[in-house]
Amino acid sequence: MATVLCVGHAVQDFVFSVEQLPSTPEKYRAESFKSVGGGPAATAAVAVAKLGGRARLAARAGDDMIGDFIVSELEGYGVECSLVGRFELRKSSLSAVIVDEHGERLIVNYLDPLLESHTESLPESLPDDVDAVLGDTRWPEGALHIFGLARQAGVPTVLDGDVPVPADGDLVRAATHVAFSAQGLAGYSGEAEPASALRSVAATTDAWCCVTLGREGVMWISDGEIVTAPAFKVAVRDTLGAGDVWHGAFALALADGQPETSAIEFASAAAALKVASGGGRAGTPTRCDVDTFIKQNTLERQA
Repeated sequence: MATVLCVGHAVQDFVFSVEQLPSTPEKYRAESFKSVGGGPAATAAVAVAKLGGRARLAARAGDDMIGDFIVSELEGYGVECSLVGRFELRKSSLSAVIVDEHGERLIVNYLDPLLESHTESLPESLPDDVDAVLGDTRWPEGALHIFGLARQAGVPTVLDGDVPVPADGDLVRAATHVAFSAQGLAGYSGEAEPASALRSVAATTDAWCCVTLGREGVMWISDGEIVTAPAFKVAVRDTLGAGDVWHGAFALALADGQPETSAIEFASAAAALKVASGGGRAGTPTRCDVDTFIKQNTLERQA
C-alpha cells in the first residue's frame, strides 16, 4: 500500500444549496445545509485514504473548536494527522460554500492572516514510508520544504496548481509534476489559452505539466506535442472537491508506480465519480469503484 504525504490547506466548509447562485446583495434561503471538511491538501488526503492508500497530512490549524472538527473528521477517514500543527490564539480556516442545482459553486474562504507560515512543525527529513508528496499553493513554505526533502529522497512531488500559484515560480520548479487548474494556469502564465499557456510554463521548468479542464478533460505535453484526454461523461451533482480528489488520486497513482497517462485516467475516473455522487468527502469513490468504472467505460468504447 503506497503512502502519500499531502501538504497544505485544511478547512471546514459550511455548504448551502440553492437553486441559483446569488447575483444580487440580498437574503437567500438555502434548500439544504451541511458542514464538511475541505481544503485542497486535506481533501486530497481523504481521497488517497478512500482509494486504498495511506494518507498523511501536514497542515496548520488554530487551537479552536473548528480545528477540532477538522482533525476529527480527517482521522475518521483514516488520515494520519500528527503533522497538523495547532497554534494557540489563532483561528482555523473556514469557508462559506454556495452550490446551485447544476453543481456549480461559489466559495468565500477565511484564513487567519496571523496563522504561522513557518515550517517548524515539519520534519527535517522525509519519512521513510512516503512514496509521493502532494502540495497545494495555500502553504507555499510548507510545500517547498517537503518538496525539497522529497527531491533529495527521489520521491515524486505533485503540485496542485490552483489559484493562487506564487508568481516567483519556486513551487513550480520544485515539483516533479505540476497539475494546474485552468484558472491557476492562466493566472500564473498570464495567458488565457490553455495550450499556449502550458507550453510557456513547461519551458520554465523540468517538471511534467498538465492542466485539468473540467468537462473538457486533461491537457498535457508529450514529446513536444499537446495531448488531451477527454473527461468521463457523467451527470454532475456537485463539483465541490472534485479537483482535490483528482490531485489525490493522481499522486496515489504515481506513488503506485503508474506512468502519467495511466495516472490521468485513474484520477479522472475518481473525479468523475465524485461529481456524480456529490455528498462532500463521503462521495469520494473507493479503489474498487474507480477500477470498475474504468473497466465499464473501456468496454463501452470497444463496443
